[in-house]
Amino acid sequence: SYETLQEPKGLQTMKKKIFFISLFFIIIIFGTSFAEGDSVDKLRLDTDILWTCLAAFLVFFMQAGFAMVESGFTRAKNAANIMMKNIMDFSGGTLAFWLIGASLMFGANASGFIGAPDIGLSSWLGGDDPNRFSYLIFQTVFAATAATIVSGGMAERTKFHAYLIYSIAVTAFIYPTFGSWAWNSLWSTGTGGWLENLKIGESQGFMDFAGSTVVHSVGGWLALAGAIMLGPRKGKFSKTGKVIPIPGHNLPMGALGVFILWLGWFGFNPGSTVVVGGDMAVIAVTTNLAAAAGTIGSLLAGWFFLKKPDVGITLNGALAGLVSITAGCANVSPGGAIFIGFSAGIIVVFSVLFFDRIKIDDPVGAISVHGTCGAWGTLVVGLIASENYGGVSGSFSQFLIQLTGVASAFIWAFGTGLLLFFILKKTIGIRVAAEQEADGLDSNEHGADAYADFRITYR
Repeated sequence: SYETLQEPKGLQTMKKKIFFISLFFIIIIFGTSFAEGDSVDKLRLDTDILWTCLAAFLVFFMQAGFAMVESGFTRAKNAANIMMKNIMDFSGGTLAFWLIGASLMFGANASGFIGAPDIGLSSWLGGDDPNRFSYLIFQTVFAATAATIVSGGMAERTKFHAYLIYSIAVTAFIYPTFGSWAWNSLWSTGTGGWLENLKIGESQGFMDFAGSTVVHSVGGWLALAGAIMLGPRKGKFSKTGKVIPIPGHNLPMGALGVFILWLGWFGFNPGSTVVVGGDMAVIAVTTNLAAAAGTIGSLLAGWFFLKKPDVGITLNGALAGLVSITAGCANVSPGGAIFIGFSAGIIVVFSVLFFDRIKIDDPVGAISVHGTCGAWGTLVVGLIASENYGGVSGSFSQFLIQLTGVASAFIWAFGTGLLLFFILKKTIGIRVAAEQEADGLDSNEHGADAYADFRITYR
């Protein structure tokens, strides 16, 4: 009967009690907050801090994405080594950025080239603005991203202790220095970096909203320097110069890593607002559109040139779209985002083929995805930026500013990278012995195998 379908009176009474108890606590919490003198501004600040921290947590999860992409795109005998490098570049990078890097990047910058050193950010974090802590954790995960990009381009033949040293150098000095040129005024009492203050005609200074160049190209050009100094993996090129494919051991793992990175980018780009507002939604849309368009662009280009819808190339196309839109995600229309992403998906295919042609071995395509496509996205936003999105219009003068930023990033990151890797090569060495490379870094560097019950001998 109908009566038997009704909730028991005891359950109805319990629901009412839970509702009123919850309502009571909500009133108490908000009443206490305002009784303590909190205002709407304070509530807004707390909301902004919450969003910035949540975005930072998403970007941190990108470390798992990078680890899975790099591991899946390389051989099983090096999978544990890849995982170790990804956890250690974040751990070491966190301490290095807190101790040195953050103050160099955001300390008072009177020269326009580097912030004032403040070991451990004692005075910077000692201010009366709690938002500084949320911004510190947000920029920490950015610094770690720049460092972890390098591991992909130098995978399968790099000494572990050398990797620890250069990943700390990246987060303590190389990334923060360029960051101070482009982003110093985001949290500084100084005059800002020279790139963000650079003006030509009616340009707005260097535009890189979330780091296509500041984070991704810097990491990509460092990976290029490292790959050159290391040399290619054994068996990558024949004596006649022919490219010999070395397939990754787990494409599903790589694909899952790409999906994780795609998710994390919703923290990377919308999170760069560091405030809650409508711009977050716009940026999320442009980010997603560019990623989807990049995937399709690389699928079509790879299909045309390789006669097959290649999985690895398509996955890298998604990342190419994400990297390329990162600079202009707040300054282009949805149509502009599709153009940037689709073109980046095609460019990444040509870039991978180009670096193979000149015998630079990049196992995961990090140089092409982050270096080349990061530069492309930064350049093109100077031409197609829309005044309706971010208030900046594309122009030739703005393009020249963007070109200056991209060129200076290449000169700085590639130059310091070559110097750093040269010093390491001549002192402790950066490449493992040929026998260790053949056996795999897992057993030789760490004394363990990622797949212990499925040991594969490659020699």
